[in-house]
Amino acid sequence: MRQYSPDLTPPWKKPKPVPEVPADPGLVVEEADTGFCGAVIRCEAGTVTLEDRFGKHRVFPLEPRGFLLEGRVVTLVRPSSAAPPRPTRTASGSVAVPGARARVARAGRIYVEGRHDAELVEKVWGDDLRIEGVVVEYLEGVDDLPAIVAEFAPGPDARLGVLVDHLVPGSKESRIAASVTGEHALVVGHPYIDIWEAVKPSSLGITAWPRVPRGQDWKTGVCRALGWPENTGAAWQRILGSVRSYKDLEPALLGRVEELIDFVTAGEG
Repeated sequence: MRQYSPDLTPPWKKPKPVPEVPADPGLVVEEADTGFCGAVIRCEAGTVTLEDRFGKHRVFPLEPRGFLLEGRVVTLVRPSSAAPPRPTRTASGSVAVPGARARVARAGRIYVEGRHDAELVEKVWGDDLRIEGVVVEYLEGVDDLPAIVAEFAPGPDARLGVLVDHLVPGSKESRIAASVTGEHALVVGHPYIDIWEAVKPSSLGITAWPRVPRGQDWKTGVCRALGWPENTGAAWQRILGSVRSYKDLEPALLGRVEELIDFVTAGEG
């Protein structure tokens, strides 16, 4: 006798098989029904937790054909215990994109005051900046900023963002910033005398940044007060080496850098 399958569904009505993808930490997917997009942060029996770019968490069931990966329908499955861990965050706290290529540089730029500022921004936000195609340059001070902005000629497709040290009301820096900020140029700053102070003291193993008397070179005074050799270059390498992620930086700096990245990248598609 002939053997018949108990499944009487016509072949043309059967859904095509879709690939099964392990829900490894850091994998970015979109939930098919709601459109919620986020990175996998946890996968438990029957559920997966996603985190979007704003830090919002949502839990979804591991149902067949329940997610989109790069626009294709997939079925998420629990990863094997032997699966190698994947980086889930960049140093800035953003969702990591393993294997992502650097974007061609935008016309827009971010300027910072000096070399130390540029090195710190690169260490924490470097991965984000390369994906967005944002180049960071440094000014060596803000006195010439109006001329630099005029020469750059910022516009809709070439926005300019500037990060200034010690931007407090009534300061020289605040007056210069106000004179050049416009629709396509944004100057923001942090309240610290120097970018060194934007590193949390606890990350360096000190209780607080020393108070340096007025009229004394601030960096040299810091080295003296902390008992470090009076070599500001070596001191900076010591400070920079203590920074592993955004958690080692003060919020007053974090918010300003993120603001500049958003501003510059809003100018181009």
